[in-house]
Amino acid sequence: MNIFPYLTPKNNTYYIIDNISVRQAIEKFDFYKFSVVPVIDENGKYINSISEGDLLCFIKNNNPISLKDLEKIPLFEVPRYRTYECLSISSTFDEILNLSLNQNFIPIIDDRGMFIGIIKRKDIIKHLLELTKEHK
Repeated sequence: MNIFPYLTPKNNTYYIIDNISVRQAIEKFDFYKFSVVPVIDENGKYINSISEGDLLCFIKNNNPISLKDLEKIPLFEVPRYRTYECLSISSTFDEILNLSLNQNFIPIIDDRGMFIGIIKRKDIIKHLLELTKEHK
């Protein structure tokens, strides 16, 4: 089964570059209302994902810290408390389905490790609902 129909391409996906400051990341989370977002390097390679919780724990564990201080700290210094696994564009639907049980989106990479988009859990659920309607 081809997974392309479920892919939200990179140009329609919010992501952040790993060398921005923690303050910039917080501002992006606030503006776009993210809960988790993919992180890529300057060349477009998928690094990991970061959550609001990762940022909050970082701030809590470095308290007191000012917004001015957060401008000097690169995002890659923030520890991740949960790993968001990525899959290859050649992954099977079963692999995507299994990973979606634990992640609300799945970052998708090409053969070079470059981030090309995400597959959202809600799109997988929509597909499964369509399949059940077809079988009634």
